[in-house]
Amino acid sequence: MAHTLRSNIVPGKLVKVVQKQHQRTGQLTEGIVKDILTSSAVHPRGIKVRLTTGIIGRVQQL
Repeated sequence: MAHTLRSNIVPGKLVKVVQKQHQRTGQLTEGIVKDILTSSAVHPRGIKVRLTTGIIGRVQQL
């Protein structure tokens, strides 16, 4: 599961994230990574990022 490894995510990469309010529905938002917010190397629910649009969510697809 590549989206759970921080090393696979770099600023400028196109990803799909799930926002906190959409976790129940699983609605994904596509965008480009601006900042990586998760400090640990691995996170089971996905690495938290901020997109260039300002949206914050956990990466679900690379």
